Parts: sequence; structure tokens; C-alpha cells
Amino acid sequence: MIALTKTVVQTVAEAQQLDSIDLHDSKRADFLQEVIEGLEDGILILSQTGEVVHANTSAHRLCCQFNQGNFNQTFVPPLIWNLCESLLSSQDLFSNKLIILLDEIVIDKSNVFRIRVRLLDLDGFEVPCLLVTIENQYESLKSLAITEVKKFDLTPREAEIWFLYRSNYSYKEISTKLYITINTVKKHMKNIHTKRQACLI
Repeated sequence: MIALTKTVVQTVAEAQQLDSIDLHDSKRADFLQEVIEGLEDGILILSQTGEVVHANTSAHRLCCQFNQGNFNQTFVPPLIWNLCESLLSSQDLFSNKLIILLDEIVIDKSNVFRIRVRLLDLDGFEVPCLLVTIENQYESLKSLAITEVKKFDLTPREAEIWFLYRSNYSYKEISTKLYITINTVKKHMKNIHTKRQACLI
């Protein structure tokens, strides 16, 4: 599934007055590097010929997983590169728009990754690069579910059920995974929805 999103390019820098920010400060550069490396999402910056300009730790790990253990500077996973090529071939059609292409890589139910690709026009580069973000949908849902467990004050068993439900498991799949009956799942889900409604009031 590829979704094409068109939005007008907005310049965020105008509000911050870039001349007052010293981007060449080595402490800031080190800080930004640590932030990028610490992100849960994979960040890949590619040249328009497919060479890896930068890959954070998560991107490196995920690309190895997509390529079954093999990732080097010249080999971007085909699923990602196909999306990049689609973006490059459509950039002439929308020259004055920011184009973001989306796709998903589904390995199994708990390994679903959202891939986003957009052009990144950086100072110091003659041609724009490609910015690829790789989001682990399962981990994002897990984080959201943990927040909701605390917010709705769910019991440990309700938390297990809620997490599986948020991960798109059916009642039958939840009952099989947790070795409980479907009626028990329904009872817990009813309690969870009651707690959720109480929080919304």
C-alpha cells in the first residue's frame, strides 16, 4: 500500500531566526547526533543513487533484519529503495510540493514497519538527499498501550488483553494466546471499556 501525500512546503526556520542559532557549535552537533542515534525509529539518509549517507543504529538494525542479516553502504533493502525510486520519478510532477511516500513492510503480526520517504534539501549537498524513516508499528502501539494502561488504571490481566487488542488481535486470538476463554476476554474488554469511558467523562 503506497499513499501519496501532498503538502505545501512550509519554512519553519522563519519563526526561530536561524542567524541566532549557531549550528556549527560542536556541542550542539554532538547533542543532535546522540538524539538521532537514540531514536527508536530508524533514520536513513540516502543519496539519489541509493548510497547510504547516514544510518542511525535503529535503521542499521532494521535494514539488517529486512535483508536477513546483510546491510552495507551500497545495499538498501529493495522494498525501501523501490519507494525511493517512486518518489524520485514523481518529483517532476510536484516540483513545488513536499511529497511524502508511505508504505508498510509486514514481516508478521508483531513486525509491521511504516516506511516514509521524502526529499531532504540540505546545505552543503549539491542535490537533495532522501530521508527515510522506519517506524516499528508494534513498538509504537506498545508505547501507546502502556500509556493507556496507566491512564485507565487497568489490572495486569486487563493490560495484557488491552495490549493484544491494540495490536489488532481478535478476541479468539487473544483467548488462544492467553489460554483463557473468549467469554473471559469479553468480560475483561467490557471492564476496560467501562474504565475508558470513566476517564473520558
